[in-house]
Order: sequence, then C-alpha cells, then structure tokens
Amino acid sequence: MRFVFRFGKNVWLIHKKKFNVVQNTYMRSLVLFLLVICAAHVWAQDRPYTFVSLNSNPDAAKITKEESDKLMEGHMANINKLASEGKLLAAGPFEGGGGIFILNTKSSEEAASWLGTDPGVQAKRWRIEYLPYQPRIGSVCPVSEDYEMVDYIFIRYKPLISKFNAGTYPALLENHDNHIRQNEIANQIVTEGSFDDEGNSILILKMELPSGLLESDPAVQEGLMTMEVKKLYIARGSFCEN
Repeated sequence: MRFVFRFGKNVWLIHKKKFNVVQNTYMRSLVLFLLVICAAHVWAQDRPYTFVSLNSNPDAAKITKEESDKLMEGHMANINKLASEGKLLAAGPFEGGGGIFILNTKSSEEAASWLGTDPGVQAKRWRIEYLPYQPRIGSVCPVSEDYEMVDYIFIRYKPLISKFNAGTYPALLENHDNHIRQNEIANQIVTEGSFDDEGNSILILKMELPSGLLESDPAVQEGLMTMEVKKLYIARGSFCEN
C-alpha cells in the first residue's frame, strides 16, 4: 500500500448563606469535573487505534528545497514501510501542511516508536499529537494498491472544560452530538470518532456545508468547545466508506 502525504451582622449572615450556596455548587462542579477526567482516562485505555495529528510547526528550521525533498523521500519510505507491516492503516495530508496517521496500536508509546524512524519527525517538521482513537461512525480500513485520492472536510473539536462549567457540560455535549446527527450534517458524514469521553473528537464530511451550520453547534456557541476546520486529502475507503 502506498500513500501520498504532504508537509472565568444580618447583612453578613445573608452573604454567608449565599456564599455557602455558591461554595456547595462549586464543590459539586469540582467533583463532577474530576469524575469526568478520571472516567475519560480509564475509558481511553480501551480505544483500539492511535490517531496521530501532524500539525504544522511554525518554529521548524528553514531548509533548502533539496533538503526538503530528501526528507520527503525518507518520510514516504517510512510511510510505505509501516503500511506494508500493517502498522499504518490510514494517512493523509491537510491542505496547507500537516496531516494525519491512524496507527494499528492502542499504545501512544509504540506509535511514537514507529514514527521515530521518519526523517521528517526526527527533523521536527511537525508538532505531533498521539491520541487514543475510537471510531463511532465508520471505521478504519487499509486501502488496496489501486486507490483514489479524495478531499474531505476535516473538523477537530476540542472541549474547554473547567470546574466552573463542568455542571452544564454533559448536557451541552449531548446537544453537540445531536447537532452533528441532524440530517443536513449526518448525510455528509464519512466518519466520526472520539479521543476521550469529553468531546475531544473529529468529524469528517464529504463536502462543505452551508455557512454557519457547523458554527451553530450549541457547545461551540456557548464557548465550551472549539472547532477547527481543514481540508483533508486521503485515499477513498480509508474510513470503510463506499
């Protein structure tokens, strides 16, 4: 298999009562926040894949075209080697630089060791994230030699949970899930998957949606989740889609 890849005194007693109410609310939110974090950590251990996000590194050293071509050659060789060994299941670049890998391991340490021989990784051409990954819609499928490259819309969601909003976050997360499953979005989904139980996730769509539709997500609107949209080039069938 081969991949194409680019680089927040009565008067006092009243105040005290109010303070106790606020304090109790704060403590309940804090406990809920800690439970969410702990549950997410345990749940992450069962995720079957490691999702690797190669993000453009603005601090990367400037190199010549010859040096860049040499790094790319070694980068592609490592990709092909990992694919032939069944370690790399999917890979694709983002428009403008960076890209993704999906590796056939639960261990981020093992994933890092597999990529450790990549000249581009050694040269720190990207800022790399290793994330436990569980597909919820679609899956991950290695493609055959005869594949077609397609462009999809890639959305990365990142939660902004704190002890101050943990009490309302679960309901907004449910609203977020309902939002992306409405027909106008659901009909375009290629795959959707999560990195934890807090809403840290990706959504990949066949095509761009009407302006404002993704941004109308309740969690995004409330400022409890960020959304980053990119164009991803990848082999058709990488997510077991037709």
